[in-house]
Amino acid sequence: MTTGRIYERMAVVGFGLIGSSVARIARERGVVGEIIAVDASEKHRERIEALGLADRVTGDIAEGVAGADLVVFAVPVLAMGEAMAAAAAALAPGATITDVGSVKGSVAEALAASAPDNVFVIPGHPIAGTENSGPDAGFAELFDGRWVILTPDDGREDPAYAEAVAKLASFWRGCGAQVEVMDVKHHDLVLAITSHLPHLIAYNIVGTASDLEGVTEGEVMKYSAGGFRDFTRIAASDPTMWRDIFVANKEAVLEVLGRFTEDLQALSRQIRWGEADKLHDLFTRTRAIRRGVIALGQESAEPNFGRDRGKH
Repeated sequence: MTTGRIYERMAVVGFGLIGSSVARIARERGVVGEIIAVDASEKHRERIEALGLADRVTGDIAEGVAGADLVVFAVPVLAMGEAMAAAAAALAPGATITDVGSVKGSVAEALAASAPDNVFVIPGHPIAGTENSGPDAGFAELFDGRWVILTPDDGREDPAYAEAVAKLASFWRGCGAQVEVMDVKHHDLVLAITSHLPHLIAYNIVGTASDLEGVTEGEVMKYSAGGFRDFTRIAASDPTMWRDIFVANKEAVLEVLGRFTEDLQALSRQIRWGEADKLHDLFTRTRAIRRGVIALGQESAEPNFGRDRGKH
């Protein structure tokens, strides 16, 4: 699939998994002209240059965003405000400013706080990723068929802003993604249940296993069944990123965590009292959800989720 050029110059601030994948696919599809990489890590900058992911590489945010008509912030969510403040004075009039963070409420506020009036701030979230990080972790196919949620400012109704939203949506579609526009608060609640809570559970259960008396760490690793093995994959995700997500989206996470805790207590009672029919009904409903995820193209039906058994 090819598409026309949408932006002349794109600056990506933060070249981890998502940032480096955006650069790869944008170049492959020709949706941008020049790509500027901004990363605070000297090691990352060296890898970006070695991999040829950008036309220019810098550690200075203001230098990197100057003249860009699209700026993508791909830093941890609690670092968005600082990054935006560093970029603000150098932003080109009419530039579109977006991000890839998993939380939108606090990020939208952080970006808007420092943004000049002559740019278009359109928070975004590509729902795609792996447990790996860094410039080498990215790949061009990451967004194929995945959803990107945009959460534009509902209070900004000028036609130019609407055009900027449509243009950014075209960019993401050009990268192979599907695009949805959503309210900020609704996004954070949806992601709390579909992403943030599952990660919290994974971190907790892997931590519990490592602390369990009578079971050695070696046994946990040696005898890991499929379910626990998948939890360890999730729990291997970037700790800085996920620390920031839970702090930034604490209200929505605590809301769904409360509901989950109530449901878990009910499940515990069903196991205790041998309520087999209720357990079977729950497992039947959850199996249908899994099949629905596969039917919508958001997961592979292959054994072991399509992952190479020799590598995981």
